[in-house]
Amino acid sequence: MTAMPTRMDPEDSRTVRERRCIVTRAALPDSRLVRFVIDPHGQLVPDIAAILPGRGMWVAAEREILERAVAKGHFSRAAGSSVTIANDLASHVEGLLVARMSGDLGLARRAGQLVLGFDSVSRALTAARPPALLVEASDGAPDGRRKLLALVKGPLPSIIDCLTVAEMSLALGRENVVHAALKSGRFSERLLADAGRVQGFRPAGRRADTKDGVIAVANDNAGNKGR
Repeated sequence: MTAMPTRMDPEDSRTVRERRCIVTRAALPDSRLVRFVIDPHGQLVPDIAAILPGRGMWVAAEREILERAVAKGHFSRAAGSSVTIANDLASHVEGLLVARMSGDLGLARRAGQLVLGFDSVSRALTAARPPALLVEASDGAPDGRRKLLALVKGPLPSIIDCLTVAEMSLALGRENVVHAALKSGRFSERLLADAGRVQGFRPAGRRADTKDGVIAVANDNAGNKGR
């Protein structure tokens, strides 16, 4: 599928590649879509990293839109032939996105770019060069997050909270992981992009708070107080 014309992101002046969703026909940055290809056996394959060979079919990273694509035959029409689609495709895509985020968290930790635990994150937020990204467990206690954000003197870091305590703990090989922070770089950029896609497949219930133009996604559900 031919890429849409590129544009410049007004926030960071990087070139942003746009694709057209086969369901809504809206042109979106590819970081807000999921790519699919057809394998040699006619099976639809999610291409989360957008690297597989073949003609790509792009769908907005939202559960309802992907389910509509399956129900209304959009993939077969885009491919020009019948397509075999696995059961519960949306949940499968969600799992792949979570696995990709988990892998990046593990890599960031091994690269020394990740800070873990409430006390360590607190110290990082008050350092001369605070982290660019907070990763907060979606089922963590809101009070811990509020205390961390109260320490920030300048603009809020970006915040993602689409992973659960169990998912963060498994990714990082520690028990009860609730708070983490990352320096700016490719890991934080990929995590932010994938978090936006994961949120399209998970229930709503978050509110967006803003400070100095930076969106912080906050979760109102009480949960475990932990690291």
